[in-house]
Amino acid sequence: MSCRLILASSLALALAACGGRQDDAAQTAAADAPAAPATIEDVPLIPRDALFGNPERANVLISPDGRYLSWIAPLDGVLNVWVAPADDPGAARAVTRDDARGIRQYFWSHRPDTLLYLRDTGGDEDFHLYAVDLASGESRDLTPFEKTRAYVNQVSHLHPESVMVAMNDRDPQWHDLYRVDLASGERTLVEENTQQIAEYLVDPDYRVRLATRARPDGGQDVLRPDGDDGWEVTEEVPFDDYLSTGYVGFTADGDTAYLLDSRGRNTTALVAVDMADGGKTVVFEDPRADVGDALTDPRTGEVQAAASNYLREEWTAIDEAIAADLERIEAIGPGEASVSARTLDDRTWIVAYSAAEKPVVYYRYDRDGTGGGELTELFSSRPALDGQPLVPQWPREILSRDGLPLVSYLTLPAHADPDADGDPDATAPMVLFVHGGPWARDSYGYHSYAQWLANRGYSVLQVNYRGSTGFGKDFVNKSNGEWAGKMHDDLIDAVQWAVAQGVTTEDQVAIMGGSYGGYATLVGMTFTPEAFKCGVDIVGPSNLITLFETFPAYWASFMEQWYKRVGDPRTEEGKQLLVERSPITHVDRISRPLLIGQGANDPRVVQAESDQIVEAMQEKSIPVTYVLFPDEGHGFARPENSKAFNAVAEGFLSTCLGGRAQPIGEDFAGSSISVPVGADGVPGLAQALETHEQSVRK
Repeated sequence: MSCRLILASSLALALAACGGRQDDAAQTAAADAPAAPATIEDVPLIPRDALFGNPERANVLISPDGRYLSWIAPLDGVLNVWVAPADDPGAARAVTRDDARGIRQYFWSHRPDTLLYLRDTGGDEDFHLYAVDLASGESRDLTPFEKTRAYVNQVSHLHPESVMVAMNDRDPQWHDLYRVDLASGERTLVEENTQQIAEYLVDPDYRVRLATRARPDGGQDVLRPDGDDGWEVTEEVPFDDYLSTGYVGFTADGDTAYLLDSRGRNTTALVAVDMADGGKTVVFEDPRADVGDALTDPRTGEVQAAASNYLREEWTAIDEAIAADLERIEAIGPGEASVSARTLDDRTWIVAYSAAEKPVVYYRYDRDGTGGGELTELFSSRPALDGQPLVPQWPREILSRDGLPLVSYLTLPAHADPDADGDPDATAPMVLFVHGGPWARDSYGYHSYAQWLANRGYSVLQVNYRGSTGFGKDFVNKSNGEWAGKMHDDLIDAVQWAVAQGVTTEDQVAIMGGSYGGYATLVGMTFTPEAFKCGVDIVGPSNLITLFETFPAYWASFMEQWYKRVGDPRTEEGKQLLVERSPITHVDRISRPLLIGQGANDPRVVQAESDQIVEAMQEKSIPVTYVLFPDEGHGFARPENSKAFNAVAEGFLSTCLGGRAQPIGEDFAGSSISVPVGADGVPGLAQALETHEQSVRK
């Protein structure tokens, strides 16, 4: 569908051992930095709006024909799609008019003057697909059905007039496959999904070549059309390989398929599959980490480069025709550069460059065939952060108690690391920031939360606990049955490492995270109540039984993974495990301050997950502060809501750990924030709410 291939999993879905480029980045930052601060008060306070407000521009692309640049930018405070002539970015105009949560997913079709975008309602993740005709200004809903979740299966230059779209309006559990005409919006059924197909795999000529279907044992069958309107099994993917094996694309002629494959190995390799005889050839592999991304020729679809990410992302050229170009863009700086778009003739690339202390900057790269093409800076995503005291991020390997290397990222406040060498000169309170998923990972790069917390005086540690993806299937599979078990032990081990390294002291650590990270926070407060001084849970499940009962219907093909990796409520043993590993079961152990944030429309972790633990805490007279947003889902997409929650969290953490806090001020403006319980638990919150509610009533 694009120039990049990515294997998505569950919920959606470095040079010199990565030390060299990080050291270069740190030395650059140190050389540019002002005199080292003696205390955190000597460091300028970065406004929350600069960190969590709308980006000035994001997701910059170029149309396949090279005529237009496009990006996401605010229109009346809401993110919309903007388009400009490629040679005149200053003549940009908004081509969408969303006035709610904003648009974040869009891409170009191959029909002239037509782009596509996805939009849900209030965070419910029932995404509709829209087409915008730039000539007429008309925006058309290509999925105009009351209840549907659509996703784009294939966009191809071989068929510019249409796209392949999966929709579940007939059966909420299973997506049918349609070919949709971009001019008229007419859809033509290609496959009616009556055989529990998880995904149809379509080549650029819009031929359905393969499909996948989950098996009762947690594995997956790869299917091929049998020529008689049915399917035959052509490959089997065992349970252990499910999260790390899958087909990701085809060449334009359909002769070769590309497969990310961990079968018979630990880390995922990129493999080329001959569609005629099934022969397989390894294109690229890395014994340290999974292949996580690839660049393909925009016309032929052939893989030209691949990336893996252990401590830092590294790109390797497969096709020498672009090797010099990759070297050219890597030379932008010591951070990380990636190609986000290419024209169909491959003369022009859009490049995104960022580092831990440098938010994304977009460049236009006009190729000359030798790697010496012109590189032109286009936009900074967050120019308000230029000159602000952002700090480096340090990749670290931490050993768990049973000997697993846990790739982690440490961000130190400027006053605790005045020489910016990654080794703390003084301890500071620390926030253990736990990523969601859990089948996802933390990576090196600019991280608004890490920079925010460091600027307030906290060290930030982000840990890839067992179950995190990208480090081989063995690392993922060691998490099976270990929610609130060894997965949590890894987090505790990382905290103990930080204490031993002089990063923090054991009595000055908070835990914070979203989704699984929110669950980990609740586990920290209930299973190890003395380990953390306080916790911030964002959309985290409290009850694994009810979590499973309320998952979206369209997760049906993935449910065996949940049952076998977390616990199976269909058996007494599995149900007992889920109850035991649910924080709500141990709610009476909570003895430290807890802040909970929730979106009312969350389809993954429904509001009842937060409601029930708040109610249980109230019944036991345990204090809690509960922040609820009626127009949000699995996370806080509207910047007004993100700033509002983080203003509350900042005051909460300041009371708990003693860091500094910017007053709430006007950060509730435009937000839908409500605090059903515990407004008195955060200094200034009750008064700010009263002022906000008065302004809303006016």
